[in-house]
Amino acid sequence: MNRISIPLAVQIVIDDVGWWTGKSSINENGPWRSDIDRDHHPMDYEAIAELGKQLGMRPQASFILSEWDQTDRLKMLPDSTHMGERWSNPWKSSPLLKEAAAIIRNENRFIEVGLHGIGHEYWGNGGVLERAEWHDKVGNMRPRESVLGHLRAFAAILEENDLGPFPESFVATAHQHHYGAGEAGLAFILEQFGVKYHSLPFEGMPMTKQPESELFGFDGPLIAVNRGKDLYQWNVLDPDVSGKINGPICGMHWPNLLHPNPELNGEVVSRWVKFLEPYQWRFDTMLAANTAEGFSQLVYRWGVTLQSKPTGCLLDFSRLSGYKLPGLLNYFTIKVKKNVRILSSSAEITLFENTLQSTSDYVTVVVRRQSNAKSAFIHWTED
Repeated sequence: MNRISIPLAVQIVIDDVGWWTGKSSINENGPWRSDIDRDHHPMDYEAIAELGKQLGMRPQASFILSEWDQTDRLKMLPDSTHMGERWSNPWKSSPLLKEAAAIIRNENRFIEVGLHGIGHEYWGNGGVLERAEWHDKVGNMRPRESVLGHLRAFAAILEENDLGPFPESFVATAHQHHYGAGEAGLAFILEQFGVKYHSLPFEGMPMTKQPESELFGFDGPLIAVNRGKDLYQWNVLDPDVSGKINGPICGMHWPNLLHPNPELNGEVVSRWVKFLEPYQWRFDTMLAANTAEGFSQLVYRWGVTLQSKPTGCLLDFSRLSGYKLPGLLNYFTIKVKKNVRILSSSAEITLFENTLQSTSDYVTVVVRRQSNAKSAFIHWTED
């Protein structure tokens, strides 16, 4: 049906935000960090906000928070850092923390704080580094009390730095996760803390059940989205930015957005903006305003069947029946070609034109669905 589309929304997801030390220290039993030859700077947070501003988006920045620990509380959680009970955060007195925190608060419309982890790895077996924080490499979740301790510590460090509420989005460190593990699995624990969405590459992920599609699935109460393959390796600074996004996530790691000289981060941001802008204006794609809208859009794209009729279009929601997902919003976006003039809709939906994202070729319309509506009709006429 070329008159109407439910476009694929692309959300930006940036891993490993929050480190202050740039270099990894795996040779000293320490964590994988950003693996760059400089420490991080508040201007690195400004880069995320600038990317969001120029694209009209709220990129998801998945945070590691150990180096934001101002009270050395993590010594009480020895499996969370390479120093164990001897933990002493070398950055806790740095004025850069307050400077960066102010950027995150002031630019909240353009930086979505996501949950990544505390120390990225796990040091629970004799203090020896293991990958990764939430699961091991074959999908075994870390001990439940450890997981709860890490989540509570994440919440406490967020609060002491005034970085906002607990995140609704999650990216597993090292992309190690067990999908569909049931009520004893991580997804149900995350839900207790308010998490609604998570994303990681599906390829090679341990699974107890199959996802609903190759692009996403329902991991217990969470909407889980297939990240696919990033365009660049995790520690690449200053990329040229090229390639093709084939799914709902433009995944990257923090260095991919940055320059060796933080004062020149804007050059890299400009390349990403130029690369991503066309996805907003294609008939079959759009840029997600945030994770909630992007992931919900993906579910509706899968779950809504469009049936063309002489006088309009039938929207069939029956594929969504039976799913109770806290993160599924009650609206989604469609694009309708300009030679089609929308007259009205049935009572099950309400339509709002998004004039800022309409073009000379199509009209962008937000469809708000009544709860549990199984179908709806858009009345139109063709010019």
